Amino acid sequence: LETDSSILLKKANAALEKYKMHAVVANELSTRKEQVVVTTGVEKITVLRDNSDSANDVEKPLIKLLSERHATYIEDSGR
Repeated sequence: LETDSSILLKKANAALEKYKMHAVVANELSTRKEQVVVTTGVEKITVLRDNSDSANDVEKPLIKLLSERHATYIEDSGR
């Protein structure tokens, strides 16, 4: 969670390297309920809240994306 959008992705990429992660969810304080950015070092994926229902939040599409990516990773690791 960051308040300065100009350093958000820089800090996310630093966390990828420092902690040897596969992905980092970067979010800005002012838009944290509306959108987040998932960065993998190779790509940056913006995840947005579904505005068709006011009860929805950004977590549902984020969980869907991460679950799909994790399943692909597990499948590819077994080859």
